[in-house]
Amino acid sequence: MTSESERGRAALAAAANHEDEIVRFLREMIAIPAASLNEGDRCRRVLEEYERLGFDEARFDRLGNVVARLGNGPLKILMDGHIDCVGVGDPDAWAHDPFEGKLEDGKVWGRGAVDELPAIACMAYGLRIAREHGLPDAVTVYLTASVMEEDCDGYCLLHLIEKEGIRPDVVVIGEPTDLGVYRGQRGRVEAVISARGVSSHAAHPEEGVNALYKLAPVLQDLEALNERLPVDDFLGKGTVVASYLECDSASLNAVPAAARLYVDRRLTAGETPEAALAEIRALPGIGDSTVELLEYDETSWTGELARQDKIFPAWVLPEEHVLVRSPSEVVASVTGTPPRISRWGFSTNGVATMGRHGIPSVGFAPGLEELAHTTEEWVAVGDLVTATAAYSLMPEALAVHADELSGG
Repeated sequence: MTSESERGRAALAAAANHEDEIVRFLREMIAIPAASLNEGDRCRRVLEEYERLGFDEARFDRLGNVVARLGNGPLKILMDGHIDCVGVGDPDAWAHDPFEGKLEDGKVWGRGAVDELPAIACMAYGLRIAREHGLPDAVTVYLTASVMEEDCDGYCLLHLIEKEGIRPDVVVIGEPTDLGVYRGQRGRVEAVISARGVSSHAAHPEEGVNALYKLAPVLQDLEALNERLPVDDFLGKGTVVASYLECDSASLNAVPAAARLYVDRRLTAGETPEAALAEIRALPGIGDSTVELLEYDETSWTGELARQDKIFPAWVLPEEHVLVRSPSEVVASVTGTPPRISRWGFSTNGVATMGRHGIPSVGFAPGLEELAHTTEEWVAVGDLVTATAAYSLMPEALAVHADELSGG
């Protein structure tokens, strides 16, 4: 009987044989700019790779997600990596061209080299290895390179579940974990506080009502609210931030007639979006200002409309859950060391799968979370190989628990 460590070493050797292909695929994805809502060219490149790797099915869904399928068993596993990236900001701030995908000193550099194109490359080649070794009859594996995550995390998988009819039993999320296994994240609510005033000439401010001044006490209230929000031992503290302020004014020499203050409210375990909004509405300085939940309303690169309230629930998968234990055992078999079990500081597509639909979800991928969205994004080639090996073993490891996991 083959031991777990022997399987891990064999998977690592198989992944090492594909190292050049994995690196090439990652670098080619980085070289194609793909901000949210404009991912089409990169999606076409990924579809081309999925087709070349010989999966049972590879296609675009209506939203523009690239979806591949391998197998046809009762346990449905979704392995997801989002394909879109944030912008690059000032190009001169980068030591490396953000769209070169430079390979240097055993690292691949560029926008998306952490967040989260490595997962797409490693998952694809991990499933190729799994197919070559024989996928268990008990599983169907869906592989997604999902769109619009940076714009509205989770919407891409909500679309997959609610409009495309693909409801997985378990989900592996490819946000960076530095090869740890992550089992949760804080949630988020985005809201706007609107104040109305009366415009007047700036030379006669007493004739008007300054909408900006109405929001001044609210800023202080929000700062004070942040200090008293609850703390969870695992997810950390709930937070609230005044993130953006704008106003409507006839000119720089006029009293503003309207102003809007945008708020980012991070939710820790046990907090609900409804209660978080109620707290803001109850702030002493709100007065006659209104507090409204923001709505996402955009069109994907394929022309599909995307709408949802900007609510992104917190979620935590228990550490003893088989979807935490099984991937952790897989990673340990590949690396020889039990992985770190932790959680993300930012938000992921898990807000849709675990947060809204209660589908067990876990994270595993190469890359350092703290490098995401920075001008110093890089991933180690050795970690790409390790992640690919681990992904290749996950379908077989989860198939052992098919009866327990099927049906969520």
